[in-house]
This record gives sequence, C-alpha cells and structure tokens, in this order.
Amino acid sequence: MKEIKAKEITQAVVELVRQANFSLRSDILSVLRTAYKAETCKQARKNIKAILDNAAIAKKNSLAICQDTGLPVVFVQLGTGVKISGDLKAAINKGIGEGYRKYYLRNSVIKDPLSRGKPGFSPCIMHSDIVNGDKVKLTLLPKGFGCENKSQLKMFKPTVEIGEIKKFIVEAVKSAGPDACPPYFIGVGIGGTADYSAVLAKKALLTRLTVKNSKLEQDLLREINKTCIGPMGLGGKTTALAVKVKKYPTHIAGLPVSVNISCHALRSASVTL
Repeated sequence: MKEIKAKEITQAVVELVRQANFSLRSDILSVLRTAYKAETCKQARKNIKAILDNAAIAKKNSLAICQDTGLPVVFVQLGTGVKISGDLKAAINKGIGEGYRKYYLRNSVIKDPLSRGKPGFSPCIMHSDIVNGDKVKLTLLPKGFGCENKSQLKMFKPTVEIGEIKKFIVEAVKSAGPDACPPYFIGVGIGGTADYSAVLAKKALLTRLTVKNSKLEQDLLREINKTCIGPMGLGGKTTALAVKVKKYPTHIAGLPVSVNISCHALRSASVTL
C-alpha cells in the first residue's frame, strides 16, 4: 500500500492555491480566445479582450485573477491502495490557510454563517470519492460568491418533459443576468438527491472543455446565448462560454436539477500524488 504523508498533502494544496488563483486553465483561455474572434458586438469584444488581458497580467505578475478568491472547494479522489499518515482533512485545510496567507489572497471565510464575525482562510468545503488505484487526486475550485449566490435547485416531478428542464436552466441564467460577471460557465447536475445534484453541478464545472458536448449541452448553450446578456451584461452573443451537464441515478419519485454558475474566471487546478 502506498503511503502519503499529511505534510505532502499540505504542500500540494499550497501549490494548488497558487495555480488556481493566478492562472486560468488552458482550455478556459482557449474558449475565451475563440469567443473573442467570433463575437460581432464591438463592446462585447472589448470586454472579452479585457478579460484576456487581465488573465495574462495575473499570471505574469502572480496576482489574483479576481479579488474574490472565493470559498475554496476541494475535491478528493482517494485511491483504495493509499494510506494517509495523518489527518487528511486537517492537512488540506492547513494547506488552504498557508497558501492563502502566503500569496496574500483575501480571507473570505466566516466560521459562523449567522453571527458572521471576523473572516479567515478556512475551513474549505471538501467532497471525497473513493476510487481504485494507489493515488490521490486533489482538485481546488476557488468559488467566488458573486456567481455562487446565483445557484438554483428545483425538484421536478419524474414525468417532466425535457423542455421544462431546459427552460429552468435558461431562466436561472436570465435571473443571474449581469450580476455574476458573464460570460458564464454553466454547471448542471441532474439526478441523485437534492444535495448530490448540487455537487454534480459543481463537478460539471470541472469538466475539461475539450470533452465533446452532448446534444443537451449544445442546445442549452445555444438558448442561453440567445438571451444576449453578453460579456459583463452589456450585450453580445457570448452570454455563456460552455454548459456542462453531469447526471446520476435518482429515485423513481423525483428528479432533482441543480444549476451552478461560474463567472468568466472559472478557476481550478489539480494534482495527483
């Protein structure tokens, strides 16, 4: 059995904090560049160019892509052939705290959601899956709340027509309007339970954009872009850059659908140990 020390986990998370907050993924940059070339609205092109310039400056100068460095969400894929020497959860939270302090990122996490209080750097949100193999994969998604606040969940009847589901997803984007910094990336979770559909929607945002879109994803992207909200809400045909859907088996009596919106700064980074 492969042994991984908690210290290694912490060090890996510190590096993920740097990567995710300073550098957009190559597939994200690629779709932004494609959108810039395809956009016909002058103001929309100007806004996408500003987004690309911002990303380039952030990477070059080791600056945060966005001032809202988010509530860190960490996805863990833990191999059955791995032994963690130490507390995995504590090691991840330690790495988040050290990374956010080291790189002077905003402390946005409050310990009590009701009394609020002074913000800090942790704890993060963790989602874990047990998988085959002798490796651990860690993925960090720093989720800003300008877009997180626009999340929606609906419990449909199992007899619902697909058109009603599409309408709900498109209306969720219309409801967000310009408030969550479009152009957007839309994650959709269908199935499971209410809580798990929301996790699926976040996992959908991590899907590489090089993965071929399903017909449902293509239809949703086309309908969302017809809204003409456009980059920064100032018009144009680029309201969303991608829609990704994840599905999971569900109960015969229900059909949960969750929508998780990301702003244009969809930040994530992964490492496998």
